[in-house]
Amino acid sequence: MSRFLPLLVGAIVLAFWEVFVRVLQVPKFVLPPPSLIADALVANLPQLLDALRQTLEMTLAAFAASFIGGLALAILFVQSRLIERSLLPYAVVLQVTPIVAIAPLIVIWVGVDHVERAVFILATIVAFFPILSNASFGLRSVDPGLADLFRLYRATGWQRLWLLQLPSALPALLAGARISAGLALIGAVVAEFVAGSGEATGLAWRIVESGNRLEIPRMFAALLLLSLTGLALNAAIAGIEHRLLRRWHVSHGESS
Repeated sequence: MSRFLPLLVGAIVLAFWEVFVRVLQVPKFVLPPPSLIADALVANLPQLLDALRQTLEMTLAAFAASFIGGLALAILFVQSRLIERSLLPYAVVLQVTPIVAIAPLIVIWVGVDHVERAVFILATIVAFFPILSNASFGLRSVDPGLADLFRLYRATGWQRLWLLQLPSALPALLAGARISAGLALIGAVVAEFVAGSGEATGLAWRIVESGNRLEIPRMFAALLLLSLTGLALNAAIAGIEHRLLRRWHVSHGESS
């Protein structure tokens, strides 16, 4: 039943939206009814799906880069306090700097003819910090008794990392991955808005194009695809998380 409750709430909201717009005769360029949005989605589906594919490719590439880079840097931080104290402030600076502020600079550095590279870099920057912070926290959240046991058996640093620290960090790392995936999508869309300038062909530019032409149903259709993509990314990582943790972690109702 819990799986159908979100669908029921969504159906109620859409029905109220449809009735509200038609009864009050709200202009479609202000707020189109769901029926018009559905028509626009069907009519423009090939173009919107092609744009979504390009945005999704950038999102997945940025997420993969941020995951690998964030985990690698977190391992370095855990192994060396000196490295952490030297580099952590710069990671925080990247996290708190608005993407719209650095987007023009990134575009200049990579060249205006390589907008895709700029989008990839900006989306990676946005998605990087949750992986770094969660992985660092997880790698340090090792059971003291298990750590003493590994020292007692004179485990090497590699054995401690691979057999103790990484498994202990897995729940926090996967939680960071869920946040990072959503931020990668947001970063890709915002980067397309800021850095695209008409050269980008992702879904964000289709939204801008639709807004400029007052094709508001088409714009809502593109927003719907973005929302569904975000839900799909979250559900995919949640499924991976459940599959990896269900047999032993208390957060999934089972323990070893």
